[in-house]
Amino acid sequence: MSHLYFGGADVVELAEKYGTPLYITDEKRLIENFRSYRTAFDDYDYNTDIYYAVKANGNLAILKLLAREGAGADVFSTGELQLTKLAGIERRKTLFNGNSKSDDDLIAAVESGVRVSVDSYDELNALASVSEQLGAEVEIAIRVNPDISADVNPKIATGLKESKFGIPYKDVMKICRAAHSMRNISLRGLHCHIGSQILDVSVFGDAADKMLNLVASLHEAGIELEFVDLGGGLGIGYRPEERAIAPTPAELRDAISPAFERKKAAGIAPKLILEPGRSIVGSASILVSRVNAVKHAYKNFVAIDAGFNLLIRPVMYDAYHEVVVANRYSEPCTELYTIVGPICEAGDIIARDRLLPEVKRGDLIAILDTGAYGFSMSSQYNGRPRCAEVLVRDGHADLIRERESFEDLLRNQKVPARLR
Repeated sequence: MSHLYFGGADVVELAEKYGTPLYITDEKRLIENFRSYRTAFDDYDYNTDIYYAVKANGNLAILKLLAREGAGADVFSTGELQLTKLAGIERRKTLFNGNSKSDDDLIAAVESGVRVSVDSYDELNALASVSEQLGAEVEIAIRVNPDISADVNPKIATGLKESKFGIPYKDVMKICRAAHSMRNISLRGLHCHIGSQILDVSVFGDAADKMLNLVASLHEAGIELEFVDLGGGLGIGYRPEERAIAPTPAELRDAISPAFERKKAAGIAPKLILEPGRSIVGSASILVSRVNAVKHAYKNFVAIDAGFNLLIRPVMYDAYHEVVVANRYSEPCTELYTIVGPICEAGDIIARDRLLPEVKRGDLIAILDTGAYGFSMSSQYNGRPRCAEVLVRDGHADLIRERESFEDLLRNQKVPARLR
């Protein structure tokens, strides 16, 4: 009976050793995905930094691997900032992003010496006050809402004019002038992010044009910028038909380079920053789960021990993930099944109407391409402790997150004396 291998390791053996559910990450694939950006943009005659989007997957072992590769970081909270510090990512190559930063967030950013992506006038004024109180200068970018529509799920379209993110395009010059005049505020760049899981790279070219037009206008106004951050969002091939068309970092480079070359010819050459997340970690992990029951009802339901508590994307975004039977990997697919989780919600459906080998209780279902927004969006809903994670390289596995226990569900809870 053939088994699925991932990162050179027998997935069935890993499930037996570490239990299920289980996230498995292939170290080599992760590094190859990051290096594909480095290769594409090192060949490009333009100064470029790659900032990994920590929100996609914040496991410390993964961050340490990327830090060794020279990655910077896009962080969205003080917690993510602390993780990047532990991982050894350079402070100067860290951008603190987000549309709703508290005073504590701003203090942590200023004290850490990282750059801040400013999302509103309120935030700019609050940051100026914090930096004044701390007696420290803070380098910032202004986050721009470029009003660009990417063909993606509305929940991950972040560059539309109705999005909660960024300064409206028409107001950017005004806030840049205000920031430029403030003490302890050093305006260094512009930042945008137009969406996630983007398969048509032409929209990145549109974003580059808009952002560099702003840079040119600021240049004419006497405000010189160091960098333009175009965010992330490059899609991957979740569906079989997407794999042939999923864009590469080189294709992303080719889409945005004309805008940069035009401005470079005019003497304007800011550094380019990119913030990939999904395209680095998405394909580098799988989620392995065990079949608890097979039920022949309205449909053939396969009930597994991983639900939206561990992988919320199918429920939240109606996202597609390919599934395979790890312990029957090469057997012919003869039956149609819908894969469902153990959560007390009718919507806890992982995969609908998939052709698989005959599935039996105790089999192992592997859900592919789960490295991005898998564990990082997990929860303990229904009182279910979160699963373990392992990192594999050439068949060798290391535990990089222990399975939670019942005690972890109670951690930090307090029962008042009157209820004891």
